[in-house]
Amino acid sequence: MTPLELIRSRKIVAIVRGLSPQYLVRLGHALEEGGIGLMEVTYDQRNPETWQDTASGIEALTKEFGDRLIAGAGTVIRPEQVTMTYNAGGRYLVTPTTQPEIIRTGKALGLGIFPGAMTPSEILTAFEAGADAVKVFPASVLGPGYIKAVRAPLSHIPLMAVGGVNEKNAADFMKAGCVGLGVGGNLVNKEWIQNGEWDKITALAGEYRKAVADDE
Repeated sequence: MTPLELIRSRKIVAIVRGLSPQYLVRLGHALEEGGIGLMEVTYDQRNPETWQDTASGIEALTKEFGDRLIAGAGTVIRPEQVTMTYNAGGRYLVTPTTQPEIIRTGKALGLGIFPGAMTPSEILTAFEAGADAVKVFPASVLGPGYIKAVRAPLSHIPLMAVGGVNEKNAADFMKAGCVGLGVGGNLVNKEWIQNGEWDKITALAGEYRKAVADDE
């Protein structure tokens, strides 16, 4: 299955930021039970000393879940992060910006590439550099209407919505023409994780799945 086929079939990417590696696998089980099949573990650009922990977390998820819950890296802006993700067994990269050199480096390693963009020019640049789908960010600020408007002239480019996506607006973004969604703190609730309330994450993951299933 190609990276784009993965996004089209699984639709939701759970975005994990600043979470200790000890919680990642348990979180993965909670998400998987709720029907989420993609998990993005982000690099913290302010703290390079944590990058290896991020890669180790991706490796742990890959070993635990295989194709059941496919792990990749987020907030990738440095070439060394591309290499670290590949060596850890990550399957895809998500970036906050449009950097053709990062896209090409990831594609050369066979990784799925979902770069961030906002304007039509950035979206086209990312796609022509080799993106599998382009992440429109910040989606909640732009709104589903923006996605629909951009798709009119750029209907050949698969788009994802990321930033402020929740269980209430998820279906609207899919109906606007997105192939998938990235969901962070609205789903991966740190308070629930710290309190061990995994059942709440599983239940909310199920709500997201139902929201996008209604679009099918």
